[in-house]
Amino acid sequence: MSNTKELEIEVEVPFSNKQSAQITFDVLRVDEEPKRGGVKRELTLQDKTIKAKFSGYEASHIRTALRKHMEKVELVAETITTIGHPKPERYSHY
Repeated sequence: MSNTKELEIEVEVPFSNKQSAQITFDVLRVDEEPKRGGVKRELTLQDKTIKAKFSGYEASHIRTALRKHMEKVELVAETITTIGHPKPERYSHY
């Protein structure tokens, strides 16, 4: 059933450090929402928190987009935990 009023939901995902938040944000921002779902997503990174806003006219499509978003966040977090943070390209010993 179609809604005539645009619906929206905002979520915030805090991270323990800025590097994890930045890596996750970089992974998420390249993935656009499919146009067929009619859901728009806005991502922002503020310090150690990723904020996502989903909007559209179909509650079920927004719910699906949010669920997929959180699955991606969880996958990136698990990958960072398993592999660890990337090493800096320069030596900081000098």
